[in-house]
Amino acid sequence: MPRTAFWLTRIAYGSAHLRNWLFMPSKLLWLLPLVWAPIAIPQSNNLPPKETLYYNIEWRLISAGKARIEWTPQPQLRVPSQVHFHLESVGLVSKLFKVEDEYNALLNPGYCAQAVQMTAHEGVRQRDTKVTFNTEAMNKATYLERDLVKNSVLLNQEIDVPPCVHDVLGGLFVLRSLNLEPNQSTEIAVSDGKKSAMVKVDAQVREDIKTPEGTFKTIRYEVYIFNNVIYRRSAHITLWLTDDRRKLPVQIRVRLQFTIGTITLQLEKHE
Repeated sequence: MPRTAFWLTRIAYGSAHLRNWLFMPSKLLWLLPLVWAPIAIPQSNNLPPKETLYYNIEWRLISAGKARIEWTPQPQLRVPSQVHFHLESVGLVSKLFKVEDEYNALLNPGYCAQAVQMTAHEGVRQRDTKVTFNTEAMNKATYLERDLVKNSVLLNQEIDVPPCVHDVLGGLFVLRSLNLEPNQSTEIAVSDGKKSAMVKVDAQVREDIKTPEGTFKTIRYEVYIFNNVIYRRSAHITLWLTDDRRKLPVQIRVRLQFTIGTITLQLEKHE
């Protein structure tokens, strides 16, 4: 939910960039009476021993990109689990604004973030970002972003974070471990290394969602990570998880301002 949403907007801005020539930045994974949990604690372990999810990304009714999320948990308590996210533009979008991003996160058994590394190749821009979460001793996150083309430091800073904080993809796995019913809500501690906040998640309604992988019974969630919570940009992110023990993220949708439009990520297959 991850940085996933941020990368989806990357492809759209690549696309909004296309329009201003016509196609966003590394910032992509989030009524009714609410039942609040003060902090999201995993309630069950529904995740498989290993998992790979493949997605098609659609923007304005065209296929704009492909994404892959690989989950590799570790049974040993002191060995972090790994999440790898790969995003690339395809077709016309790729010809006009090529995007190829890699994101790796190390998570402890509670899905708390230990370290994140991102490499972004977007058009002529090449960036490398490292975030280290020192939560055992100091409750700090250190953020270092470099411009690989100019060989310069763009940002180097340290912020305070909670004892257990999640990167955006880790937040997705936390949500998958919960058992939220429609009309229930929770908050998840999330940080991108530059900002830390409690991100509200609403479980809304049950819906059937058709994807290239098939039709799934799901629960729809609204994730309030934009609008100056973690990311400043005005946007809405909606996530559909299967209504079963797996809680597969079968669809993610980011709605931006009208000039950019909506980006939808749909599950093509999973292994």
